[in-house]
This record gives sequence, structure tokens and C-alpha cells, in this order.
Amino acid sequence: MKRDYYEILGVARSAGTAELKSAYRKLAIQFHPDKNAGDAEAAEKFKEASEAYSVLSDPDKRERYDRFGHDGLRGGSGQGGFDPSIFSDFSDLFGQFFGGGFGRQQSSGSDLVVHLELSFSDAAFGTESPVTIERYEPCGECRGNGAAKGSQPVTCATCRGRGQVRFSQGFFTMARTCPACQGEGTKIEKPCPACRGEGRLPAERTLTIKIPGGVESGSRLRLTGEGNAAPRGGSAGDLYVVLSVAEHDLFHREGDDVILDMELPFPVFVLGGEVEVPTLEGEDTITIAPGTPAATEIRLRRKGVVRLGSSGRGDQIVRLNVAVPKSPRKEERELLESYAKLIDAPVSKKKTFARVKKIFEG
Repeated sequence: MKRDYYEILGVARSAGTAELKSAYRKLAIQFHPDKNAGDAEAAEKFKEASEAYSVLSDPDKRERYDRFGHDGLRGGSGQGGFDPSIFSDFSDLFGQFFGGGFGRQQSSGSDLVVHLELSFSDAAFGTESPVTIERYEPCGECRGNGAAKGSQPVTCATCRGRGQVRFSQGFFTMARTCPACQGEGTKIEKPCPACRGEGRLPAERTLTIKIPGGVESGSRLRLTGEGNAAPRGGSAGDLYVVLSVAEHDLFHREGDDVILDMELPFPVFVLGGEVEVPTLEGEDTITIAPGTPAATEIRLRRKGVVRLGSSGRGDQIVRLNVAVPKSPRKEERELLESYAKLIDAPVSKKKTFARVKKIFEG
């Protein structure tokens, strides 16, 4: 006796469409004949699961099955009138082998990857840059079909131009890529002497790449159809441009913001003042208020990086630090010592340091 279809798929009788699809997908992956070559039991389970799904995924058949069981499906063609279109959602697993989905496989060219280094400013604002690549392009002699002048590709006798050959697997028809023409549906009897029947030739090409503002190191640009041409027609592959951004002498980037670390003399923090600072677009002026503490951040609005894929820009953030002279001149030291004495700062005295050093030297 036939097993219950719900039991085969491992679902409840109330299972919805999504649950049925999920259950069948798991079983199809597990028992597919390509993964279990020569395993008759797996082939039978695959056939059984496909039959169960073909019935339960069809509302009319499922209603008859729920009311009358397997007897309710008798009298139609095949298993209650098998409709191969129900398996269209599983083409990612099986390709085009459920009845009717036969046709020539369109070849496609391979993708290419090139690396391009940008300056910090070009990455921030965008630019256009030439890129030279080596790729396959359609042969000009045969216009890409691979056949010599005066001839044309002929229909494959094995698959009759369909690119696939059919065979039966249980209650439905399956297909495989035609071994004679590798799925192209045609064969070359007189190859083009220029490309030897391949339909493409190597070439060097310089492309101008438009780079949007806001890209970062590791960003990828995809240029559809700019990769290698496919053999004997078909769609060309894509070109991927992988970007790297050079470091800047002054700035670094945090998201869309540009960071500038700037050291200023101590009196500026105490007394305040106006300071010119560099930006990506030239000089700008910031005002330091009297009594500004060290490590203060001043934000220059819309002076940062263009926001990738949207309008607006980030900001420039100026981080203020105290510039500490490592070797102050005599006059500077005297003034500092006077100031330190005035505020009773615990600073080292040069004479004291010298006397202590002499004691340790013996």
C-alpha cells in the first residue's frame, strides 16, 4: 500500500504552502539521485517525496486526497494529472529538469577583478579614473559565433538544439546537459581560423571608471558586462573594481567624518585665539575660547566625506592637544620656571637634578 503523503513529507495535515515547500526541499536535497548515485532506496524516496509534494501542493488534488485518499487521485493522467510547473520554485536545486523546462543553456563569460588605489581626497569626493584590463572580447572575424566565414553553427543532432537530453526518472521526466554540445544546442563544423572556433579573442582595453564619493578601502564597484566575453555568444561577465585608499599625511577617517589631530601651544588654551586649520578643501578658521581644556574637539560642519549613496557630507573634527616642547630654549625655560613658581607647580629644578645626579655618580 502507498504511504500517506503527509507522513512521507513529515508534516501535519494542516501544513501550509511554505511548510510543504520546506519539507520537500529538505527531502529532495537528502535523496536527490545526483547525490546518491546507484542508491536505489534513495532514488525511491526521492520519487516518493516528489509524488507527495506534487499532490499536496495542488489545492484540487489535495482536497480529493484528503477526502478519499489515494483512490481520489485515480483516473487522471499519471499521478492524478502530474503538473511539472509545481517544481519551478526548486530550480535552484535541480536546474531545468522537471518536464517542459528544456532549452539551450546560454553560456556566460567569466568575471574579472582589478584593484585600483585612490588618493584620500578622491575617495572622499569621487573621481573618474582610467583602468586598463586584459579580457576576452567577441571575435571580429566571425562576430562571436565561432564559425568560419560562409558557414554557420549547425543544430546539435543529439539534443536537436535544445541543449539538454531527456530521460525518465519514475513518474516524471528529467533532463541533463547535452554531452555532445555542452548545452549550447549547436556545434561548429568549420571553426573560424582567427579564434579557432571559440568566438572570442584576448584584447587589452582601457575603461574610464566613475567612482562615487564616500568609498573606502575594500569597496567594490561592479561594471555589468565588462568582464570576459562568453565563448560563441552569450552574455559577458562582469568587472569588479576593488578599491584601496591611500593614507593622508594629516587626516584620517571615522565613518563619514574626517579627523584632524592638532597640537597648539599651551597659552592658546589659556588665553584663547583664532587658529587656521587645514581641511580637504583648503584653510578654515576655528576660534579657541579662553580656558579651553586639552583634548577638546571642535566640529566643522559638512567639511567631511561625501555620504556614499545619499546626499550630504560628514563633518571635520579637530582634536586639540597641547604641544609640549621637548627641548625648550633658555628663554622659554626661564619663563616657564617663573610661571611654575607663580602657581606653585611641582616642577623639577635643573640645579637640584644636577646635585642629585652628582651624588649618585659618587
